[in-house]
Parts: sequence; structure tokens; C-alpha cells
Amino acid sequence: MSLSKTTQMNVLLDFYEQLLTEKQRLYLVDYYREDLSLGEIAEIHGISRQAVYDQLKRSESILLKYEERLKLVEQFHKRQDHLALLAQYVTTHYREDQTLNELIQRVIEDDQ
Repeated sequence: MSLSKTTQMNVLLDFYEQLLTEKQRLYLVDYYREDLSLGEIAEIHGISRQAVYDQLKRSESILLKYEERLKLVEQFHKRQDHLALLAQYVTTHYREDQTLNELIQRVIEDDQ
């Protein structure tokens, strides 16, 4: 399991976790957030390692399809990029305007 895939799945879980079934959510959280092995998850839930593997693959595919259709993660990253540019512009050109700087900071914090 690569770090980038782990990171990707955790981000997708952050955005789409509530759209999954309880079983899908449990196995993905156990594997990606708790870093449990297939064997450990199988033992906890009383199923085979193969069943865990199959469930993870199906659940990963579902998360990827949600992002493909809804693009919430993509939109979030675009918004973060735009907010960073805006914050940089305000800091450069309106350094003295404390209210504007505070408002920009609030928007950035609220979006995280």
C-alpha cells in the first residue's frame, strides 16, 4: 500500500464517508485510518481475509466513483488554491487593512 493511495483514500473518506454503508465505512477506516492488516480486520469482524480484501476493493471503487461524479475533493483543492492567492494578494497590497486580513483568515479557516 503506497502512502499516496493511503492519503487519497483518507481524503475521499473525509468527503464521502457518510455515503457509505456501515460495513464499507468500518473496513475502510480499519484499513486506512487505523492501519490494520487484512488479517486483523478479518479477525475483528469474523470473516476471511479474502472477504475483507474484496470489500475494500469494492469500497475504494465506490469512493473513486463518488469523486468522479461529484468532484467535491477537486473543488475543495481549487477553492484552497484561490484562497491562498487571495490571501497573498491581500497581504501584499492591503497589509494595513486588519479587518480585511482577518476576514480572509476566517474564510480560509472555515473552509478547512
